[in-house]
Amino acid sequence: MIHRNDARARSHAAYWAFLVHRLSGLALALFLPLHFWALGQALKGAAALDDFLRFTEQGLFKFAEWGLVLLLALHLAGGIRLLLIEFGKGSGLRKDLIAIAVAFSFACGLAMAMALISK
Repeated sequence: MIHRNDARARSHAAYWAFLVHRLSGLALALFLPLHFWALGQALKGAAALDDFLRFTEQGLFKFAEWGLVLLLALHLAGGIRLLLIEFGKGSGLRKDLIAIAVAFSFACGLAMAMALISK
């Protein structure tokens, strides 16, 4: 007997919370080699690191920095949500936890955006 995925599951908020948590984790994992490369510039000397840091003053990098903070906030909120579901009492809290996690992530992203704008 062949089992097909039920499309109704994909419309549930918990599915989207799971998907955002997984995709943010994947994006963060893909970012790590770039981050280590950037840190490696310090091993080449102060001049190489200063050149790289001057290059990162462009607007695209500031936007990417905001995106990174948003990904971190989303992944953190998703992880906390999962811990609360696993170890919390009752399962009726899922929608509330999803809403809290999303609100927390957006609040962190907005705080980062405001910090970038105020510079």
